[in-house]
Amino acid sequence: MAGNMSDVIDPIKLLTDKGERKEPFLKPYFNPLVCSILGFGCAIFVNYGFRKPAFSGIQTHLLFSAIGGGLGYYFDNSRNEYFAKRDAVLKHYIELHPDDFPPMVRQKYADVLERWVPIR
Repeated sequence: MAGNMSDVIDPIKLLTDKGERKEPFLKPYFNPLVCSILGFGCAIFVNYGFRKPAFSGIQTHLLFSAIGGGLGYYFDNSRNEYFAKRDAVLKHYIELHPDDFPPMVRQKYADVLERWVPIR
């Protein structure tokens, strides 16, 4: 069953079009927040290792939390840069080799899967 033009998928459009999907609300804050909490926990662990009370030297807790938040922010940005660079390389390769990536016809599961009849 041949589809109409709306059923044809362009490979370049798959990489560039993000559709109507919105970025989750907590996405820019999640990694820095988690790394800050881990930094705070690391400060508690250091105090435990030196046989001190868990919350003594609160300045070290604040310092470790700030360092953890900075590392989380850095990891988030470096991951975003990596994925942006990877997508740009893939898009460029597809643009240079259009014969290797012909437009695909969208298929439904009903067309791909065989009919299943239970045997009892």
